[in-house]
Order: sequence, then structure tokens, then C-alpha cells
Amino acid sequence: MGDEIMDSLVVVDCQYDFIEGTLACQKGREAVRYLVEFINTHKVNVFYTGDWHSPTNRSFKINGGIWPVHCVAGSKGAMLNSAFYEDVKEEAKRPKENNFFMKGQDDLVEEYSAFHGKNKEGKELYQVASSHVYVGGLASEYCVKETILAFVKAHHTVTWLLSGTGYVDKDDHEKTIKELREMGIEIIE
Repeated sequence: MGDEIMDSLVVVDCQYDFIEGTLACQKGREAVRYLVEFINTHKVNVFYTGDWHSPTNRSFKINGGIWPVHCVAGSKGAMLNSAFYEDVKEEAKRPKENNFFMKGQDDLVEEYSAFHGKNKEGKELYQVASSHVYVGGLASEYCVKETILAFVKAHHTVTWLLSGTGYVDKDDHEKTIKELREMGIEIIE
């Protein structure tokens, strides 16, 4: 590969709490299957993102927010789906400390976008992503949408992998698709 610049794939928040836990998304399992297949059939650098909250995060209902407790740092619910470890063929494309970017670590800030997510080395996602970014994951109306918008605002070309995306509410999902399509964002069904 040499100095060849590859596109990036940002896998947004494919964590257990968003697949089968307290905030389970519709089409979550299907999104994971699609993304694993995409990773295995495309030359891309893969970056994973995840909510990584403390128990005192203000987005939780018990702390005055609107969401149930989810993705508490180190919990089973915060772990990425095992398919990314077991079914992704190339070792370099599996989740590791340097390609897993955590967000939502500040209890006082609601952080849907993964653009400023940080890995264990303290690097932010936008610092390592290529100029063309594929995005998929969970959930379309929140973290996927806000991640896409942040990359577009920073002048990246973004392709949204719709089949690799789950959602909370079907109507809101449809509105998000319409909104992003009208903005000119490339969407692959």
C-alpha cells in the first residue's frame, strides 16, 4: 500500500446498549452486519466511536437528562459489538485502543457528534480521518447525523451508508434522510 491514502470509515456507536440494551435501535443488528461486510470488502481505514459516560452524566434521566442510563464506561453496554472483533478479517481493521474514539466523557456536555471523540492517545477523530469519510452506525437521527454534519462543516466529503445505520424512530429517521439528501450529502442505500 505504501503512501496510498485510503478513505476512512467511521463506525458510530455500535455498542451493546444501542443494539440490545437500554437504548436499542431499530435495525441495529442489520447495521452491524452490513458494516462488517463493508469493512471486509473495501480498502478503508476503520475508526470506531462510542459513548463513554460516567454514572453521573447529565444526559441520564436519573441525573436530570432525557436518556436512560447507557454506555457507562467499562460496562457491557458500552462495549462494541463482538462482530467487529470476530468477523472483521483483517486484524488492522478490528477495534483497538488507537482506533476507538470515546465521546460523552464530559458529564455536562451532550456530545452526539464523534468528530471530537478521543482515543487513548488523546488524538481526536477529525485529526486522523481522511478527506473522504464513509459513516454508518447508531442512531441515524442523533450521533450519526451529528457526526456527518461535523465532518461536512469541516470540509470533508461524506458518504452515508444507509444500510449500515440503525435508528430510534422510523419517522425521524426518514426526516433525517430527507434533510441530509437535500444538503447534497451522498447516501448509499
